[in-house]
Amino acid sequence: MEQTFIMIKPDGVQRGLIGEIISRFEKKGFYLKGLKMINVERSFAEKHYSDLAAKPFFGSLVDYIISGPVVAMVWEGKNVVATGRKIIGATNPAESAPGTIRGDYAIEIGRNVIHGSDSVESATKEIALWFSEGISQWQSNQHPWIYE
Repeated sequence: MEQTFIMIKPDGVQRGLIGEIISRFEKKGFYLKGLKMINVERSFAEKHYSDLAAKPFFGSLVDYIISGPVVAMVWEGKNVVATGRKIIGATNPAESAPGTIRGDYAIEIGRNVIHGSDSVESATKEIALWFSEGISQWQSNQHPWIYE
């Protein structure tokens, strides 16, 4: 099964969108494999966005991510990376279709509610970075609250 990294950014957390975002992924049939709410340190944010370090908006992006708590998650399922990107919508909310998370909840590119891995390779790297302590594992067809 494929895994992806999804992060609810500070504006999404502050606006109380955590449950709505989790619900959208669950309703699609994906499995939540790991979740934590954290305040991100500057050096960690810089490492996460290292591929954007040369961009003029890098500093403001890092400042934004460290401005409040984020919710980091690992989701699992068939084609979860590509499908997750469709659920999230385009990076620029003005280009995001209604029904996507950014299309429904974001207004500007600098505060676009959510981050999602853009490839399987990025997901692997981001999961290793954000969940270096590991994530809980269980069979994808089992749930911890079901007893046999």
